[in-house]
Amino acid sequence: MTKSKTAQRNLRASRELHDRAKRSLPGGNTRTTVFMLPHPIYPERGEGCRLIDVDGNAYIDCINNFTALIHGYGHPAITEAVMRQLPLGTCFGAPTESEIELAELLAARVGSVDQLRFCNSGTEAVMFALKAARAFTGRPKIAKCEGAYHGTYDYAEVSLDSKPDSWGANWPRSVAYARGTPEGVLADVVTIPFNDPVAAAELIRAHGNELAAVLVDPMPNRAGLVPATPAYIQALRESTKATGSLLIFDEVIVFRLGHGGAQPFWNVEADLTTFGKIMGGGFPVGAVGGRKEIMAVFDPSKGKPALPHGGTFSANPVTMRAGIAAMELLDETAFRHLERLGEAVRNGIDHSFRRHGLPGATTGKGSLLKIHFTDRPVRDYRTAMPRPEEAARLDGFFRALLDRGVLIAPNGLFALSTPMGDREVEQILAVCDSAIASLAAAPA
Repeated sequence: MTKSKTAQRNLRASRELHDRAKRSLPGGNTRTTVFMLPHPIYPERGEGCRLIDVDGNAYIDCINNFTALIHGYGHPAITEAVMRQLPLGTCFGAPTESEIELAELLAARVGSVDQLRFCNSGTEAVMFALKAARAFTGRPKIAKCEGAYHGTYDYAEVSLDSKPDSWGANWPRSVAYARGTPEGVLADVVTIPFNDPVAAAELIRAHGNELAAVLVDPMPNRAGLVPATPAYIQALRESTKATGSLLIFDEVIVFRLGHGGAQPFWNVEADLTTFGKIMGGGFPVGAVGGRKEIMAVFDPSKGKPALPHGGTFSANPVTMRAGIAAMELLDETAFRHLERLGEAVRNGIDHSFRRHGLPGATTGKGSLLKIHFTDRPVRDYRTAMPRPEEAARLDGFFRALLDRGVLIAPNGLFALSTPMGDREVEQILAVCDSAIASLAAAPA
């Protein structure tokens, strides 16, 4: 939650909208992730990699709806695909050819995926993956990494923001994120440390006969956006095979790392994979995919399936057509472009930290990066947790960028997009350098 005032831009219309919103929305808000004090900016439109708010202020959008808009706003190919579909129908109580086409495209790209089921968000995708693991194994428990965000399903959000008093040594406690989480949920979640292969393997094997699945994001945003070490992912793969539990890769965000998603970077094939965000072309989407024998838990062709699955808007043809267009645009050339942008921004910000003598560094990979105002090595949720003075600097950095026309997430996350080029990189780095210089010159 950010607290200081955005002073350098006229935000009168945004302030008035927020005052109006508070009368009909709790806190004037529908998404906790975009809440800001004294009020957020309200976008009016997006153009390419830029967002224009209701006061006429323009921003280079470096968050892209929390990593979802990998092609920015209004890409002609996606717009055309959607406009062709709209007069034909936006949703039906029946399947359409479009869902077959997108499923075929995704299965062809991701080596571990034979079949998929579509849903409407990353949260749903993770929920159905966990339920599928339980249905397939007949076991109740799941394991997840401390501090990792996997959406808002009760089980997936356990230990999302655990504090030092619940850390323990190598056996973290499972703690509730939302008030009112049943104790039974906590009892069925094993929290494992991130990037500690020995401790994680010990916990998985200790609960092996009850464990349905281990859920992992190999570069979890809320846990620092630090890539998992190859040894860590290998330990998870070997431990799950030894215990008969499933390995679930959460690629809702990291699917944007490469043409085949994230798994090739870690030389692993998961049993189930969750997708969302970029694969919807800017429309609500989620999917879970995996080996045919596991995905059979969804199969209703022989009567009630082991895991019934519905969803009024799941696989609607507007989302499917937008998703097909978005994924077809993401060829190897596009990924090389995104990788080059990400490297340039990470290196440039790291250089600014060194040049101005301010503790700080970036983490990330590909088109994703995150700012940390610390000089200690960041390897997991615990080392990434900002101390009070670091959190204050991050807040100041976020505010300074917003005032200067660059929009990032308040937690320091950047997600770059294909419409960006060298000019945008230069502008982003100039703004970041100015903000870091101001923070370095401020009294301690």
